[in-house]
Amino acid sequence: MKVILDVAGVLCIVQAVGGALNNLLGSSTPSWFLVNHIAALDGYEIFASIVVGVLGVALCAAARAVGRTSGRGEG
Repeated sequence: MKVILDVAGVLCIVQAVGGALNNLLGSSTPSWFLVNHIAALDGYEIFASIVVGVLGVALCAAARAVGRTSGRGEG
């Protein structure tokens, strides 16, 4: 579970940083950042990237918490 949360968190952070930079720099080329391909987010891409980044940080924090609590009963 820890690995899944950690990978999902890192992927969200990468998507958030890349999507925000792509929109802030005004790139007109198609990109692989998901927030740029969701029609409902047109005009809100930077805000959506920030939200995805916060979600990624929360997932990474949850992975760390799962890692700490899973070792308590062993030993």
